[in-house]
Parts: sequence; structure tokens; C-alpha cells
Amino acid sequence: MTSNQPLDPIEFEIFKNIFVSVAEEMGVTLCRTGFSPNIKERLDYSCAIYDAAGHTIAQGDHLPVHLGAMPLSVRAAIESGPLHPGDTVILNDPFRGGTHLPDITLVSPVFLPDPATNQGAPSVRGFIADGWDSTKPAFFVANRAHHSDVGGMSPGSMPLAREIFQEGLIVPPVKLVKRGALDGDLVALILANVRTPHEREGDLTAQIASNRVGELRLLALAQRYGPEKIYRYAAATQDYAERMLRSTIAAIPDGRYEFSDVLDNDGFSAAPVRIRCAITIAGDHATVDFTGSDPQTSGGVNANFAITMSATLYCFRCLIEDEVLYNDGIGRAVTVIAPPGSVVNAQHPSAVAGGNVECSQRITDVVLGALAKALPHRIPAASQGTMNNITLGGADTRNNQNKQFAYYETMGGGMGARNGLPGLSGVHTHMSNTRNTPIEALEQSLPIRITTYALRKNSGGAGQFSGGNGLIREFEMLAETTATVLTERRENPPYGAQGGEPGACGRNSLIHADGSMEHLPGKVTLRLAPGDRLRIETPGGGGFGLSKA
Repeated sequence: MTSNQPLDPIEFEIFKNIFVSVAEEMGVTLCRTGFSPNIKERLDYSCAIYDAAGHTIAQGDHLPVHLGAMPLSVRAAIESGPLHPGDTVILNDPFRGGTHLPDITLVSPVFLPDPATNQGAPSVRGFIADGWDSTKPAFFVANRAHHSDVGGMSPGSMPLAREIFQEGLIVPPVKLVKRGALDGDLVALILANVRTPHEREGDLTAQIASNRVGELRLLALAQRYGPEKIYRYAAATQDYAERMLRSTIAAIPDGRYEFSDVLDNDGFSAAPVRIRCAITIAGDHATVDFTGSDPQTSGGVNANFAITMSATLYCFRCLIEDEVLYNDGIGRAVTVIAPPGSVVNAQHPSAVAGGNVECSQRITDVVLGALAKALPHRIPAASQGTMNNITLGGADTRNNQNKQFAYYETMGGGMGARNGLPGLSGVHTHMSNTRNTPIEALEQSLPIRITTYALRKNSGGAGQFSGGNGLIREFEMLAETTATVLTERRENPPYGAQGGEPGACGRNSLIHADGSMEHLPGKVTLRLAPGDRLRIETPGGGGFGLSKA
């Protein structure tokens, strides 16, 4: 819907914040009703609202790697078939809008009530939407949450796999809820394929509740303001984000800026995996070309196109100094070229568990590295460049029980230093925006004891402004446990900027119950006995500028 009426700048600001508040409240609902520590404590989820075409209006301040990719999931849901009031589509297929299999997305259409019969949205009886087609969705709401297990060859569903079929249950876009009724057969199928069905069922119902809250808030807005006004301001926020990014790009000198960096390996071969990026700035438009990046690998570090797009747009959004919504407008000023079959646009049936968490971080590093050629004093040094993924699973035999457990964690590290400021220590950076799981929550839920949790001193790169320090986290097993470690920056350190030194590489170790220690590779699956300790030391961030010493 369009109108020639001028926009009120005060109302514009009000609506901009209203839209964000809807997505944020969805996130609060998901956090408070979720079952797993991964959702309740680590906040590994994202929520957003979309217009009738599936274009982002606003998203919460959640995970960048989720949110930039979710619009493709919404479009996949739209294309999956006719949608009706009360429907919710579920999917996790990375090649149909998903990222990796543990990230399960729920998409719900929002229908406004019929203006003639006043039916279709019982929560807003009495609202008349003149001229609105109530047979089509007016909005969509969606959330994505990382589930601690979705089956596959190892607990936690982040295995060292060679094809996607080994990574877990693949769910194409199908209706989990039909006209308000949960599809019990589909739920039963999903729960039969996971190691922790009770926890998975709880997290899925929390996701349904989150979308329901978003739907109710949008219906209330429509009742108060009318759909035309909401759509005018939704479109205005998208146009504003586009104008602000185009203005930001226009201030970058025209030219071609190149950079490359590597992933340590794919978990099977010792060879590094190179990602190349060339950014061409022409006026107020940027073209980001990943041609020359290595082919997709036999291991699971491959990224699909949704992840590459998400990481690229995140970098450009970071350049905007003013407060704008991360919405559809951000993507209009940037063209992304990622050759099919490359590590940044992997094709089915390649393994992709690590693409979402590790390759996304390296894509960020190379895009920022290329931008640093044009904006040397604005772009920071590299942050830790990994999410330090740990998955643990087995049988919890405490209190005379024999209950299966599966746990997934990412860990913070050093942030890269910036011009004028040192990097932060022990934090999640760039494509990850989660918390470090509190020790109390972890030990209460799992047969694990944390024996060390500390900053890793002197791991940040030296420079005029030093990089942030990484973390040390040591897990002692209290039961037989299968662990998978999926980490990066163990061989190639985070780069420094403008003469700053690189951050320290991360390090993984196994300390046996008898006290002996062995070095672990960056990617490994192993069986741990009670008393064994898994020690993870995360990378530091790069330094910025030449040290004055």
C-alpha cells in the first residue's frame, strides 16, 4: 500500500522503535519459555518481522548470522504452498533458506481480519481493514533457534561430516501448525530422530509461542493504526536504511579492494581453505565478489549462499554510524557474487555444520580486510575469528538415572583492537552475539564440572591499541561423554591492523584423569572418560597500530 501523504518524522521514529520492540518481545518470550540452556542461558536464537513479500521490516538485536539469512527461509515458507490463518511452517534445510541443521526456523503468516465478516483474527474483533485483502498474509513473523541436538552421527549434531545426511534430520518447509492445530505426527517424527526429545519439544513449543506473541502485537498495531499506515512506515524504514547505507558507501573512494584469508582446514585434510574477496565501490553501490575462493570441501566448513550474504551485509551495516534498522533496505545497495560450488556457496549435499559458525566468521574477516584497504583508520583488526564450538553428549547417570544429554556451546574470545580503543576480552564477536554459558547453569544441567574459567592473559595482539584476550574454559567429565570440537584460528592467527600484531592462536588440549596431557587438533571427535578434562583456550584479537614501545 502506498500514499502520497508526507511522513511525520516523529511518527517515523516511533514506528521504527515499535517494529524493533515486536521482534525483541518475541525474543524475550523465546528466552523465558525455552527449555535448553542453549536458548535460556546462551541466547542462541533470533527473531524478526517481515512484510507481505517476505522482506525484513525489523529484527531484534540477536545473532547476525541468523538474521541476515532468515529472509530466505521466509521466502521458502511462502513458496512451500498456500498458507492459512493459524499456520506455522518449520524448516532447517540449509539449501532451502536454512543455515545448518541445528538452527530450526519457524515462520508464521499474520492475517488481518476480514473487513466484511470481521472474522479471521479473534484477538482483534471490531477492527475493520477497509480495502485489505484478508485472504493473503499481511505480515510474517519468524524465529530461528539453535537446538542442542537434531540427530546425526554424533551428539550435538555438529559432527565432522562429509555430507549433510550425516549431520542430522533435514526438515524441508512443512507445516508444523495447521490452522492453529499442532501436527502431532510431524512432531513425533522429529522427536524420534533426536537424542533429547523432551528438551526439543520444549524448545519447539517456545518457538511457537514466540511467533504467536509477534502475531498478536502486529494485529494490535493494525487495530490501532490501520494496515495502510503501518505499511507506509515499514516501507519508509526500509527506504531509510537503504539511503543511509548508500550515503555511507558513497563516502568510500571508488575503486577495487581485495583481501584473502584462510580457514585452518576442513577437518579431514590439513590444507588451508582460502576465501578471496574483491569489493568494487562505484558511487553509492558496492559489489562484493568472492570469485577465486576455494571449491567446497569434503568437510563441514562450507557456507551456503544465505550465510555468505548474511556475513557480507553485516559488515556493511557496521559502517553506518547512525541508528538504522537492519532490514531489507540494507541489501539493496550491495551485490554479492559467490560462485556456486565454492566454499562460500556450497551445493547440496555438502556438509555445512561449520559453515554457519566458522566460515561465516572468515567471510567477515575478508570483507572487513578488503574494506580496510579503503578505510584504513575505521576498520578494526581481526577478532578471534571462530565460535569455538563444543558439543557434548552421553548418558547422565547422576542420581541413579540414565538420561541422555546433548549440549552445545560456543565460547567468546578476543575482539580486535580499533583506532583509539583496545579490543574487548572474552566476548563473542561479529557473527556470534550469544553469551558464554554460566557455570552454574551448565553444571546443573549436565554431568560436567568446570574446573577453570578465566581470561587468557597476553593472548591479544600488541599494538598502539592491544587486541582483547581470549578465554580458558576447562570441562571435567563426570560421565562417559562423546565430545566434538569444531574450532578455527588454531593454525592461522587473527590479523592485526595498521602495524598491529596478530592475536594468539587458540589451543585445544585433553588432560587425562592420570594428569597426562595431549594436544588436540582444531576439529576432532573423541570419547572422554570420567575425570578427563577438555581444555579450550580461545584466540586473542589482533592489535591496531604500531606499538610505541
